[in-house]
Amino acid sequence: MKKILGIVLLMLFLVSATENTSSKIQNPNTLEGTWELVSFNNYDGNDVVKTIPPTDGYRQIKMFYNGKVMWTRYVPTDSIEWFGYGSYKATDSTLTEKLEYMSASMRKVANENMEWHMELKLEGDKYSQIFIDADGNRINSENYKRLN
Repeated sequence: MKKILGIVLLMLFLVSATENTSSKIQNPNTLEGTWELVSFNNYDGNDVVKTIPPTDGYRQIKMFYNGKVMWTRYVPTDSIEWFGYGSYKATDSTLTEKLEYMSASMRKVANENMEWHMELKLEGDKYSQIFIDADGNRINSENYKRLN
């Protein structure tokens, strides 16, 4: 009987000492993770005038981790590759990406310093990166949902 009681107590101790890990997002207020594009917005001033979903089969994935960003785009009707890798900095309201490496197609449209400054709206499992013109007006945005 003492052996059984000892084993039960040992089992209770071991169960209580184990750490419960969860696959849930630990901090939803961070960009760190993997994101998929769900739509584009066009703006007139601060107002969204049009929301455009991606075409069938279109996928754009972004990954943010430890100060690094990587993204890729797949368009089934287009054989041109689109991808990029670099660093990022985010505040509560801004996102800056500086690409170090990118596809030839991206290099053709990239600005000289390969740096993009955007307004950031992060709300739990979704975020928008909003492109601003030289006068500070919103132009358009890419809107993402968190995959993990």
